[in-house]
Amino acid sequence: MENKANENQQLFMEERLQRVADIISAEGSVTVEKMKELFGISHETARRDLLMLERKGLCSRTHGGAIRPLYNSGQVSVRPPAPRDFASQPVFPDYLAIARKAASYIKENDCVYLTGGSFGHLMLGFLPRDFFYTLVVNSADLASDLRDFKNSEIYVIGGKMRTSGSMVDASAVENASRYRFDICFVTGGGLSAEFGLSNGSGETAAFQREIIKNSKRRVLLMPSKKLGHNSFVKVCDVGQFSEIITDQEAESAVIGELSDMGVDVVAVGEEE
Repeated sequence: MENKANENQQLFMEERLQRVADIISAEGSVTVEKMKELFGISHETARRDLLMLERKGLCSRTHGGAIRPLYNSGQVSVRPPAPRDFASQPVFPDYLAIARKAASYIKENDCVYLTGGSFGHLMLGFLPRDFFYTLVVNSADLASDLRDFKNSEIYVIGGKMRTSGSMVDASAVENASRYRFDICFVTGGGLSAEFGLSNGSGETAAFQREIIKNSKRRVLLMPSKKLGHNSFVKVCDVGQFSEIITDQEAESAVIGELSDMGVDVVAVGEEE
């Protein structure tokens, strides 16, 4: 009887996953609340279902649900440089929570490298304004936004500018080699225990390795939807980081795998 019950439970789960996949395909998205209402399942079960579908390449998880897949999770992610309009891009609460937590790590008189990716722009609203520190960036857009920061000295790492506004070429790497940082904030295209941090281009990976090498405290900003994914080029092993800041959607098993590699993993919620 117990085996029969387990078989029925497994069948129901597979049917539920198929129905959720059909909803996402037809409507473009699904919310955790809708899944709870349709199937009478818990919040945690709904999140686990969406994680399983994402691993099959059938959706991309978002805050509170999922949308049609942004890329095939079964493929290595290669994303060429592209123009980015940070002012109009959607801002998810979990990303804001990560950015807020990261900014709280900055101390008076620190020399800070701030990523030119989306997290760098999100951190602008949380950066300390009541004491002095130095900021180093490799993004023309970010440098422009920092002009009004009276309590900071701003340095820009130069090189050939991409359409995204960032500079990561050989000139930028050589320029970065001249700096030393108390703390750096880095992000990437994917993170897994076995492959480490990875990104979509060799130039970006080489630049990030230089920043990481020259930093005392190395903080990785990584939303849960990128955990367990690999991008094209390896940057470094997980153990190179002091801390990883992710969100509360991250699976406890994944957090455990990363923690076992000697890095502190902080999972933040919207209220933090």
